[in-house]
Amino acid sequence: MGRHMEIGSKTKIFAVLGHPIGHTFSPAMHNAALAALKLDALYCAFDVAPEQLLSVLAAMRAMGLGGVNLTVPLKEVAFRGLTSLDASAQRLGAVNTIEFTADGMTGHNTDGYGFLKAHEEAFGRPLQGERVFVLGSGGAGRAVALMCGEAGAQSVTLADLELERCQKVAAEIRAAFPACAVQLAAGQAQWPAAIRASDLIVQATPVGMKAGDAALLQPGAFRAGQRLLDLIYWFPETIHMAVAKAGGAQTANGLGMLLHQGARAFEIWTKQPAPVAVMRAALEAELAARKAALQG
Repeated sequence: MGRHMEIGSKTKIFAVLGHPIGHTFSPAMHNAALAALKLDALYCAFDVAPEQLLSVLAAMRAMGLGGVNLTVPLKEVAFRGLTSLDASAQRLGAVNTIEFTADGMTGHNTDGYGFLKAHEEAFGRPLQGERVFVLGSGGAGRAVALMCGEAGAQSVTLADLELERCQKVAAEIRAAFPACAVQLAAGQAQWPAAIRASDLIVQATPVGMKAGDAALLQPGAFRAGQRLLDLIYWFPETIHMAVAKAGGAQTANGLGMLLHQGARAFEIWTKQPAPVAVMRAALEAELAARKAALQG
């Protein structure tokens, strides 16, 4: 998407940092939003090693950057290293958005908000009283499971090929949200029955990101009246969405979560309402371009 603006000494810089930074959709989404609001600003991506993060952030603040997003593996590094943390970052134990202030910097986490907003948008209902099954207890799965507890889910069932991860997240949910019942679906053999007893299934593993991946779940695990939200956003329909749909469930991919966590970060930095429709169109265009490049 072309930007018709002069970059000068007053241009505000925003950035996403990761290690490796890989192919990130954030610049397309945020640059489209900055252009739509006619802000003299630019959003870039930088590869920053974890051990350099805190000194880089201090330098960025000194240089007058507008704000920063963090991706893997920097979210936990920032959580441990920053002295000022918003309630969202404290709750999720990770920072994905940094706000530079007059007296320092504050870490936020917009991933949980992005998930709640995406679920509500895709399925038109809140999570209160729902029975949720979360497949994958890594960074994204953990954030989702904790958000379900906070949003008043009746129960959360955790599943992961590494049981220790589930146990850790289960302990966190029990401590923070005692009203939410927490179960573990220990082995893969237990997953289908646990899924059938759930209202919402969240697919938070990387399985399905690569063409040729085999689905972890089968259609028989799903039924009508259920919802599956797959956090993978590379494809309009992921392998797990296809499986869930075949079993009668409603489905959505992770594009909404990516969009809404970005929109929330944009609002934290600019103090202006994010142009969500513009950001969504930019993400969809980026996905289409990536798909064409892969096929070409």
